[in-house]
Amino acid sequence: MRPAPSRSSAAGDEARQAFHRAGRLVVKVGSALLVDPSGAVRREWLATLVADLAALVARGCRPVVVSSGAIALGARRLGLKAGGRASLEDAQAAAAVGQIRLAGLWAELLADRGLEAAQILVTLGDFEDRRHWLNASATLDRLLQLGVVPILNENDSVATEEIRFGDNDRLAARVAQAARADAVVLLSDVDGLYTADPAGDPTARLIAVVDDPAAVAGLAGAGSGSGLGSGGMAAKIEAARIAAVSGIPLAIASGRPAHPLARFLDGGPATLFTAPQAAPARKAWLLGRMRVAGRLHVDAGAHAALRAGRSLLAAGIVACEGEFRRGDAVDVVGDDGAAVARGLVAYDRAEVERIRGLRTEAQAAVLGYAPRSAVIHRDQMVLL
Repeated sequence: MRPAPSRSSAAGDEARQAFHRAGRLVVKVGSALLVDPSGAVRREWLATLVADLAALVARGCRPVVVSSGAIALGARRLGLKAGGRASLEDAQAAAAVGQIRLAGLWAELLADRGLEAAQILVTLGDFEDRRHWLNASATLDRLLQLGVVPILNENDSVATEEIRFGDNDRLAARVAQAARADAVVLLSDVDGLYTADPAGDPTARLIAVVDDPAAVAGLAGAGSGSGLGSGGMAAKIEAARIAAVSGIPLAIASGRPAHPLARFLDGGPATLFTAPQAAPARKAWLLGRMRVAGRLHVDAGAHAALRAGRSLLAAGIVACEGEFRRGDAVDVVGDDGAAVARGLVAYDRAEVERIRGLRTEAQAAVLGYAPRSAVIHRDQMVLL
């Protein structure tokens, strides 16, 4: 299904103003932009992007960079096949070699512009664990206050399949939340999101403005067109959803030409995802999570209560999935099988199994202690 026609160019110009006004801007750079197909760095191009970042700093903006490229750089250095992605072990080894070169490159080019660089390597767990999240947020905040340009990448040398983002698009959105950024720009090897694959459909047109990422999710392919990276349009649309829950607009723009950021800000082709309303910070963190420890299935009455803004009580739970512990994030599933909420559970799985379906006054006899006010309190829950 194709979306309704994109909004007018005037609406696109209005949406783009959010990026001009941004005091903190996250810029994601994909592998296919930073590294050519042979694995060599596109150094001259990167120097133009650094010039764009320096121009942002000169006008008072504080940029944060999420940079891919470590695996591609390391694979070339080590002579690994498939761009270093033939196996997890190859990717980890390539990342270890490539990351030091990538960080050095950014530090050198930023220093040429009088800017200090900082390297931060993260895994999915750093953003899923609340304490790690707060630590990362504090570090980013202090670096930006000091005028440093943070360069972030996934820590592919230690991340396994279970604790990986898998792409830097969604990582950029989570970084934007942690850094309290005002906007995100995903520099890609395409101009933005099209109504169809422009390579195979001459009628395909660029979608200028999107207000609801879910409405265009069906247009996305999952793979990386270049073969160098791990993302794709599906990951970019999911990144837009994650950013939107924090009220952060996101743009997909071509990074191929020189000075790609300046080109975008000057009105170059792009798809802009608006973000009209932000959720409270803790609930935005919950909505942005990419992993949950389990699922609680509830009956129609509990479903209706959640929609009315109430907490989840044990009486409405009909089944459990997963091995979760108190404080873990779980999804709440309605009687139609769809996830309706996400929250931090107040009991371990074994305890929930014992009290599910029971009214509050009957739970003490089963648990051996006074029950908590809810299985998931409404203050620890967000509707999906």
